[in-house]
Amino acid sequence: MTKGRTVAPEDNRKVTIAAIARLAGVSVPTVSRVINGRSDVSPQTRERVEELLTRHGYRRRPPSMRASSGLLDLVFNDLDSPWAVEIIRGVEDVAHAAGIGTVVSAIHRRTSAAKQWLDNMRSRSTEGVIFVTSTLEPPLQAELRRLNIPVVIVDPAGVPPQEAPTIGATNWAGSLRATEYLIGLGHRRIGFIAGPSQLMCSRARVDGYRAALEAAGIAVDDKLIYPGNFYHEAGFAGGTQLLQLAEPPTAIFASSDQMALGVYEAVRQRGLRVPDDISVMGFDDLPEVRWCSPPLTTVRQPLAEMGLLAARTVLRLAQGERIESPRVELATELIVRDSTAAPRA
Repeated sequence: MTKGRTVAPEDNRKVTIAAIARLAGVSVPTVSRVINGRSDVSPQTRERVEELLTRHGYRRRPPSMRASSGLLDLVFNDLDSPWAVEIIRGVEDVAHAAGIGTVVSAIHRRTSAAKQWLDNMRSRSTEGVIFVTSTLEPPLQAELRRLNIPVVIVDPAGVPPQEAPTIGATNWAGSLRATEYLIGLGHRRIGFIAGPSQLMCSRARVDGYRAALEAAGIAVDDKLIYPGNFYHEAGFAGGTQLLQLAEPPTAIFASSDQMALGVYEAVRQRGLRVPDDISVMGFDDLPEVRWCSPPLTTVRQPLAEMGLLAARTVLRLAQGERIESPRVELATELIVRDSTAAPRA
């Protein structure tokens, strides 16, 4: 065989975009942009890809037959939470400005659903993938790496792959500040309803709560910590259990706004009032919590900004740019409203 021989037309079916991407040292979306005549590719990269396409005899489809290009894949475990909408909003702002679409999927922590998503993703021209509160299983990591599709993870579950940038928030600092605020109001028995233990953000919030108590010289009482899951039902169950203690807390810090609203219902069903009988703190600052009664004191997590930064980062990776910092945490902020007050004397 002659070195550098052009592949015959009948062998073209063996020449894939993924193979060209590997040879060029670029992502599959970059090759797709060159094939589709997109302008957002550097001249040097375009020349290298075009040379490889020619050398290996890649036959381009007529324009009418080409797959649509310019998509971002946004993958959640579940979509039944208002905070998911906030992240989607941030991603969509960037995608719209870049003139590309967004494909939103939920895999429900099931291997079969993840496999189906992967099969669907291979059939479209994806610029990159954003995973939210996910663990990337080794087979999925390997396939995305093989396809040279860039990945960014928002609020990773467990330790993320070294090569995948992550976007999060200062969960530990936000939880510390919220607990310090309740202590400053005079609370000493502060209940805490945690999120899923497998999520790094959940563990950071528990640790911030514990650190604030210890710094104030208040012993951590494990009976005041309830294992939740970020949803209303867990907030209601946790609030009910904490309020039934022989010595109930004077404040409850729920590590999500949805759980805080569940606590509201537990308080109401016991004939008590927020904040007259018990203070309630949340975490997220979802749009609806400023309209509940009373408006909820919470820690603002910049969800839309996290989605926005994740989208910008994955598009930069798709264009072959280097990322300065692979681990980014956006600042949280304590938002004081009417659900917290000094404990009754």
